[in-house]
Amino acid sequence: MLKTKLCFLLTLICGVMYAQTKISGKVVDSTNEPLPGASVVEKGTSNGTSTNFDGLFELTVADNATLVVSFTGYETTEVSVNGKTNFTIVLKDGVQLDEVVITGSRTPVRSNIASPLPIDIVGVKELQSTGQATFDKTLQYKIPSFNTVQTPVNDATSLLDPYEIRNLGPSRTLILINGKRKNLSSLLYTQTSPGRGETGADISGIPIDAIKTIQVLRDGASAQYGSDAIAGVMNVILKDDYANSSATFRAGITGEGDGEMIGVSINGGDEIGDDKGFINYTIDVSKTALANRPGTVNAEGEFADFGGARPGETLADVREFLSRRPDAGNINGSPETSAAKFLINGSFKTAKDKDLYFNAAYVYKKVNSFANYRTPYWRDIQDFPYLGLFFPGANPTNTGTYTDALGTSFNGNGYDGYLPTFEGDLADYNATLGLKGKINGWNTDASITVGGNRQTYLVNNSHNRAEILDANGEYVYRQNSPISFQPGGTAFNHIVGNIDISKIINDKLSFAIGTEVRGEFFDILEGQLSSYEGIGADSFAGNRPENSGEFSRYNIGGYVSASFDATEDLLFEGTLRAENYSDFGTTFVWKASSRYKFLDDKYTLRASVSTGFRAPTLHQIYTQKSQFSFVAGQGIQVVGLVNNVSPQARQLGVPKLKAEESTNFTVGFGAKPIKNLSFTVDYYNIQIDDRIVLGNEIDFSGTGLGLGTLSFFSNAIDTRTSGIDVVIGYKGIELGEGKLGLNLSGNYTIENERTDNNGSLLVDQTQESLLFTSRPQTKWILGANYTVNKFDFNIGNTYFGKTTFHQAGLDSNLRTEFIPKIVTDLGINYNATKNITIAANINNIFNVLPEWEFVAENQTGQDIINSTAITATGLTQIQNEANLITFNQRYSQMTYDGYHFSQLGTLFNLSVNYRF
Repeated sequence: MLKTKLCFLLTLICGVMYAQTKISGKVVDSTNEPLPGASVVEKGTSNGTSTNFDGLFELTVADNATLVVSFTGYETTEVSVNGKTNFTIVLKDGVQLDEVVITGSRTPVRSNIASPLPIDIVGVKELQSTGQATFDKTLQYKIPSFNTVQTPVNDATSLLDPYEIRNLGPSRTLILINGKRKNLSSLLYTQTSPGRGETGADISGIPIDAIKTIQVLRDGASAQYGSDAIAGVMNVILKDDYANSSATFRAGITGEGDGEMIGVSINGGDEIGDDKGFINYTIDVSKTALANRPGTVNAEGEFADFGGARPGETLADVREFLSRRPDAGNINGSPETSAAKFLINGSFKTAKDKDLYFNAAYVYKKVNSFANYRTPYWRDIQDFPYLGLFFPGANPTNTGTYTDALGTSFNGNGYDGYLPTFEGDLADYNATLGLKGKINGWNTDASITVGGNRQTYLVNNSHNRAEILDANGEYVYRQNSPISFQPGGTAFNHIVGNIDISKIINDKLSFAIGTEVRGEFFDILEGQLSSYEGIGADSFAGNRPENSGEFSRYNIGGYVSASFDATEDLLFEGTLRAENYSDFGTTFVWKASSRYKFLDDKYTLRASVSTGFRAPTLHQIYTQKSQFSFVAGQGIQVVGLVNNVSPQARQLGVPKLKAEESTNFTVGFGAKPIKNLSFTVDYYNIQIDDRIVLGNEIDFSGTGLGLGTLSFFSNAIDTRTSGIDVVIGYKGIELGEGKLGLNLSGNYTIENERTDNNGSLLVDQTQESLLFTSRPQTKWILGANYTVNKFDFNIGNTYFGKTTFHQAGLDSNLRTEFIPKIVTDLGINYNATKNITIAANINNIFNVLPEWEFVAENQTGQDIINSTAITATGLTQIQNEANLITFNQRYSQMTYDGYHFSQLGTLFNLSVNYRF
């Protein structure tokens, strides 16, 4: 009997084993594009997998199994195995759910086609196809209204570059991570470059391989999200795939043979419990070498600025130095950067209708950049005889003995100038822990988010030239100065609590209500004594004790939102918000939007109108410092920034800052007339009242108040920005054996200007240029993607339109204009095996560089351009003007005040991705 049972059991096991079949296949959309991350599950079991980067999958199932295949935005389909071992499964677009959109709406989600708001949705493959090394630079070549670029002499901006949407500055675009507010950077941009006077989140620190998609809402959203959302909202959606892991090796170099880059990124994940949840992680480390693009310095301009520093110095002395160092020793371009980025994202089912979710990120960056080279005729050895001791060189004219005011003698040692360094360390973190679920049919989401950014600096190869004497009558600094300084830094942290509750009441009405409580903390970190005492470290003085400290505030806000489908085609949405800040009071804002679909939902009309606000940041309220800045025609000068709560501000009658207020209006048209063609056109108009700006430097030395040249923040102006956004896409065009996709997107600024008449005392032509014309008036991106066999080709053409600028000190009859340019990028992906993809990118394939020219405002200006008369400097007047705005051609490609795109020229990048 036992033998009979054993035989029966063995027969059953063999039968079961025989009934198991290993299958493989590919999941694609209706245009045969692979769908990475699609779910393939054996029906009635927990046995399943997800498709890889190329839409491929392998799975062992029962011989008579049914596969359930699903992917967000597509109709779920079931496929019977019936003994087959290889499948090509096509998923159809489901209920027009081209993308699941959550940004810009607090009520339950709707599809992109049905959205009453203009939203750009970009997947990680599109970001990676740009070949750009950091997230912010990928957006530069994907979102027309988004602009960012490196400044030529970096200081603290080398740690992160200012970015903006619709030319409204970095502080008016709110950054979200999985729908939760990301912390601001601690850096306040104070140089004369785009973004001056503002701060934004460090989006360059977000690892690209951790991103699933980004959703860019091109509309004011203060009612939904609070402060900083006047220009729009960028929501970064993190990867939630745990079934596929990959490692990517990246390398790159510029066409000039510098700026070498090397990096490694690992993205992977794992299941938590038995189908209870997931965790996805990303580790990204990289290092980029210095890329230097200095100009050839003009001797006549140098002598005009610095020739009187030493008695008897001649133009020949300046020319002798420049014959050995044509760039005057200057280093500008892209600094040496090392970065390590870590990120996790996950979720865990704690009960039937409840999920605990979490994400956390930490970014560390170290940057080595440089100040302007201190030439021997700028920091002259006769004024500072000890410089030969600190910085010996090979200057044949500085080989004698020099004596200071105290009678101490020093050997010149061939002193030939020196180059101060600026070294920065940045640490940025953010983390969210939340619980979402359903209670009595209501969707609930409660979370806490923390985040922070800390930046500290180091200045090397410099000195403190202050003439401070000790008790023995000796210099404390000068020849006794250190050459390395710690000037301090800044830190910003926030803690945010959110509760959001929503419900689809019926098939016509959705409702949401929520609250946010936020605490913000800003630290100005004191520098070491030698970095600020007297005049401080040459090139970057430290934070003085009286300007340092810890500052904080809190705010609480709440909103109610409703969405009403008046008919199957007509939708109305509305949101009300109240917010109270501990430092300036309460504000109320609202938003109303609508869309109407017609002709079988192929066409959509949409519009929105809203009010908004932006609270002054703690950085703007409390920052007070002295700094070295390039002043046109005067070289590097020390200027001051006083905050609005200081005694100096009270002396000057400067009022405290209050919140900006805005009114946004958007109207648009979208269409999907045929299956693979879609387009949207949106007009926007943004009015900002009491806009916060950092004014121009004003000389108060003659007021009797004991003050010098100062600038300060104020609610100085009212502005209006209007324009048009266009997005057109056509995919699935059959061409030979492959398929072609085309896309065109563009932004055109109709107006970007002041609407008040408050004069130009605080905001002169230079500051207005930074605010209104320092970014391209229009920008267009024409791209094509062609997929054939194992190859994927991408080509992008980005048109950067005109930029106009009025530099400080420039003749009022002239302006500078950057010439419109087209930058072409080429990318080739080769799927060598099912696990290995090789990608090669050539960015700026034609080595296009920024160019500018003088344009006359009137006939007088044209006469200046045409004149060949030689001035006292030995140059024509127009040559003098060119020297004025480029610091004697140090920044000849881009001038000092920003430019359209990178001055590095052609970039070559190669990456190898291995999936395991």
